[in-house]
Amino acid sequence: MLPTAVVGGHIGFERVLAALALVALAAGVSLWQRAALEREIGVAVVRSFLQLTAIGYVIHLIFDSRSLLFVVALLGVMVAFGALTARRRARDLPGALPDLAAALAASAALTLGAVLALGIFPADARALVPVGGMVVGNAMTAAAVALDRLAAELRAERARIEARLALGAPATLALRPALRVALRAGMIPLVDSTKTTGLIFFPGTMVGMLVAGAEPLDAIRLQLILLYLLLGAVATSALLALVLVRRRLVEPGERIRELA
Repeated sequence: MLPTAVVGGHIGFERVLAALALVALAAGVSLWQRAALEREIGVAVVRSFLQLTAIGYVIHLIFDSRSLLFVVALLGVMVAFGALTARRRARDLPGALPDLAAALAASAALTLGAVLALGIFPADARALVPVGGMVVGNAMTAAAVALDRLAAELRAERARIEARLALGAPATLALRPALRVALRAGMIPLVDSTKTTGLIFFPGTMVGMLVAGAEPLDAIRLQLILLYLLLGAVATSALLALVLVRRRLVEPGERIRELA
């Protein structure tokens, strides 16, 4: 995030309203190309305003209280809403909601636990809240994309999967190629972003620190830590979501359940 000095100090609502011109452009493109996204864009704008306003004050209170219990509660809310959001991408897969919640929670706990155990970040709300938000957000996207791709693979490759089953392969083995493709789909966006960091786009954390006057090496090191942290988080969440959903896809008699 850029410091307020970059945009001229105090940021009034008139600047937010001015930025809505680009939202109108996005809605106009959707209307022109008949993409039917105008309503979704409108909902996204309203929700982002309400959610950011509310969470901004909540995070401010958490920072003032310095209570780790509030941090855990906030991360729990993030995981719950992340699972609900990702579920919309995986609605064709049976019982995906609890699996997504478990995958996101486990990924966040494992990643943040490792960070604290290794002493990379202190056990402080000002460090755990933003880092936890990035972890849960990226883990949510990876898990959602992976499950969405899994559903597509199951439909496209059902004949081959059933042929493997008919030849005596166990369901877990018959599903493995589809799971492998789905895992790659979930991880590839962040892998590509990590490979092109500093060439195609400049990470916000590093740029924000440099603009604020931090030492270049400090900004670089922090950004590298976050990138590597997120790689572990997306790999964990995508893999766990796929493994948990896989067991729901296998019916008694080693049959693959029909999708919704």
